[in-house]
Amino acid sequence: MSTSSPAQKPTIPRTQVTFVGLGAMGRHMAANLARAGYAVRSYDIRADALGPSDTATLAGVTQTRTLAEALHNAGVLVLSLPDTPQVEQVLLGPGGALETLPSGALAIDMSTISPVATRHIAEALATRGIDLLDAPVSGGVRGAQEATLTIMAGGSEAAFVRAGPILAVLGKTVTHFGPSGAGQTVKLCNQVVCALHIQAACEAFALARAAGVDLAAVRQALQGGAASSWILENLGPLMIDQDDTPNFRIELQAKDLRLVAELAASLRVPLPGAALVTNLYYSSLANDEGGLGNQSLFRVYDRLTGQLTNPEAAI
Repeated sequence: MSTSSPAQKPTIPRTQVTFVGLGAMGRHMAANLARAGYAVRSYDIRADALGPSDTATLAGVTQTRTLAEALHNAGVLVLSLPDTPQVEQVLLGPGGALETLPSGALAIDMSTISPVATRHIAEALATRGIDLLDAPVSGGVRGAQEATLTIMAGGSEAAFVRAGPILAVLGKTVTHFGPSGAGQTVKLCNQVVCALHIQAACEAFALARAAGVDLAAVRQALQGGAASSWILENLGPLMIDQDDTPNFRIELQAKDLRLVAELAASLRVPLPGAALVTNLYYSSLANDEGGLGNQSLFRVYDRLTGQLTNPEAAI
């Protein structure tokens, strides 16, 4: 395992990078690469992915109209996509990377997808001499904006070294965990911890609220002791304010937990806590809350405790 830090950032060559996936995080990552001196060509499968307000964010990024145009002669391809099928479509589908990228190209997948699928994709690309590095991230939209993401990489050492200058632009902590799929596995471990921390915060707040204790004071006290966490620091205020801002959506967290369950089943590892919190996220999905922020799991506890802020959302 190897880790790089900002102090170790290598010299960044001015090379062409194709970036596919301009969602809430991807657009900022593409923009950061452009600001760092890369010639960035971008594409998103959704025609409505960008709005007028994104023009300034993506200044310096060339937007293409088709995947074929984006992939043409691309030496380095970076992906930030929602799920496994979209990554497979871009890398292995008709007109995708497997058919289009030249031998010697490097694909860096910063999406969160199945580790098993990642290994299969890497094997397929290798038949054409294309390296794949899985490099999912943690840190949310703010981390993408400020280039402080934690990046968990899997793939060959050579691919990790080649990707180093790009990853150094996008993240604060960059770690290589081993062969293909290792980065995705660590990201799923990250999601288990995050989801359970969110559930723990929701339960603590639900209990304190029922007892009539001020939630802001509760959060401040918890942050000063052993219960302190990134979740309490960053999402706690949103929970207390009933703020559903979608920095990371419920539907994406539920997708990640589904991937956790699939991996755990394949390895015969029981994860009872993850199973419970997954069902709570599915409750959010059943109440049409998938587009709300990850912290909005508190709405499940509103329903469980009879404290509905939006009665129409009840099942």
